Amino acid sequence: MQQAETTALTVSRVAVPVFPGPPLVASPPFSTGTKVEARPATRLLRRLDERFSGLTVLLVLADLLALAAALIVIGEVTLTPVVAAAAGLLLCCRASARVYRSRLRLSWFDDLPRELVAVTAAVGMFVVVGGLVFDLGRSMVPALQEVLVAALLGLLLRAGVFQIARVARRRFGHGDRTVVIGTGKLATDLTQSMLEHPEFGLRPVGLVCTGRGGDCDHIDLPVITEPLVPAVLRSRAASVVFACPDVPDEETLDAAIQVRRLGATVLIVPRMFELYHDGAGVERLRSFPLVRLPSDPTRRPTWWVKRFLDSAIALVGLALISPLLLVAGIAVLIESGRPIFFSQLRVGLDGEPFTLFKLRSLRPANDAEQQTLWSVAHDPRVGPVGRFLRRTSLDELPQLWNIVRGDMSLVGPRPERPSFVEQFSETHDRYAARHRVPTGLTGLAQVNGLRGDTSIADRVRHDNYYIANWSLWLDARILLLTVREVLRRGQH
Repeated sequence: MQQAETTALTVSRVAVPVFPGPPLVASPPFSTGTKVEARPATRLLRRLDERFSGLTVLLVLADLLALAAALIVIGEVTLTPVVAAAAGLLLCCRASARVYRSRLRLSWFDDLPRELVAVTAAVGMFVVVGGLVFDLGRSMVPALQEVLVAALLGLLLRAGVFQIARVARRRFGHGDRTVVIGTGKLATDLTQSMLEHPEFGLRPVGLVCTGRGGDCDHIDLPVITEPLVPAVLRSRAASVVFACPDVPDEETLDAAIQVRRLGATVLIVPRMFELYHDGAGVERLRSFPLVRLPSDPTRRPTWWVKRFLDSAIALVGLALISPLLLVAGIAVLIESGRPIFFSQLRVGLDGEPFTLFKLRSLRPANDAEQQTLWSVAHDPRVGPVGRFLRRTSLDELPQLWNIVRGDMSLVGPRPERPSFVEQFSETHDRYAARHRVPTGLTGLAQVNGLRGDTSIADRVRHDNYYIANWSLWLDARILLLTVREVLRRGQH
């Protein structure tokens, strides 16, 4: 992607570059050969704060206190397994309804619909499972009383938690250190609202202002002129707000990807924000709607579940398919001789190279050809065995060992050779951004027919969509679709 030339606008204190330019665009940490990292202590603190904010801890403690008080109210001296199961179900439903989330606006009324949904779901599931499946009968009555009383007490305690949090934000400056990136009046008005209303939990520590439609003179904050990633690291910013709807999307998108990988919360003022409706993922700071981006996939607790499942499934898979690999290896040996397997350098997470293993389906003329020439369909060097291995994707199965080693994942963007990564990164926007998660044995692009000699631009869009929308369920869907695609190809 080519960058536009940088111009500068002089304000009262420093020369502020106009977007697009160095303040917004920096060398991304996912680029090949470039890896931007905070110090270990900084990373640890950010991860702890990201997963367990002070507000989240207080809300969970309030619910635990409500559950304990409910036992006293209903006269239960001991915590029976049935009551404990009902209490745990209530906490799980509250967590699923995201009542423990970090948020800007501390409103008891905003959370009331979520509270009612969580309690209704907990009671409904407990009645169905306990009454119909386990036939608990009258032993369910104390448990239901515990849930309902705890829910009522929890509502009262949450009002107190919000009041404590508001006081902490207003009087003691508790809140996220925030860098604001914006264009003129919109950025300065939003920053002024943060300064005047600290109860929303954003404490501006720096401003990138282009001066379009206004200037930064009346905001008493440092104006940032250095690349964004170092600025976020040095200012110890926990949040970055993008208030630049008239800046080209590719510029803000690249910058948002970078700072999100550092663990910072990313909030974006959307285009035509005056017409924006409150909804899931939309925060509101006074009259400004802010879209909160989800945290980077690799920083979520479910990512560790993904890694465990990857290793377990790959190990079991290798054990089950070992006879098949033996037969395929003998067929390769008979058709074209040794070696049966071949290794190739590929680019993985954060642009780090690794050695990928495959069953050999053709014999390249030399190593340089293997590393730099694109594999095409109907290559005359591919024999009947090689064609069968490619059509059924059996040649990819040795990559299960790469997954066990941690080089790859079951699902993710397909890995590519370094020479092609360099070439595609220069010609396709955000190709290098694919490397912010581990590469995969299969991926969203592949189950949508984008394998072999197909559009690189389409692959990039599918891969980045996968990363932005990652979940364990999406991985499961892609694996099931992969099985379907392999069976279809095997029939042709």
